[in-house]
Amino acid sequence: MESTPRIITGTFAFIGAGLQQPTALAGAPTYTVPADRRAQLIYLRAGNSADALVTLVLLRDGKPMRLFPLGARSGQHVPLSVVEDLFPETVIEVQVAAPEGIAGYVVLDMGLMEV
Repeated sequence: MESTPRIITGTFAFIGAGLQQPTALAGAPTYTVPADRRAQLIYLRAGNSADALVTLVLLRDGKPMRLFPLGARSGQHVPLSVVEDLFPETVIEVQVAAPEGIAGYVVLDMGLMEV
């Protein structure tokens, strides 16, 4: 079975709208599984430049799938090997929930494997 790694990486600005209201990161990091493939999340590494806790919200087809809290001026690495399949044409988007008015950057490195 042929597999292809896919990486979503970058530094994305945000302004918080409240911890209960996730908002899009500048640049809207997204990934769509090709129509003839499945994909699996392998890992997520992320950092937060803000002085407050923020939560990365991983959306699958517009609905929350996973939450990753990031401490103030902190980062984390989460291995996700074969947690679940993402079916063809699934859309994955990363948003952030942060206290209202808090501004900062999220450094994101998320790996997926298409199979």
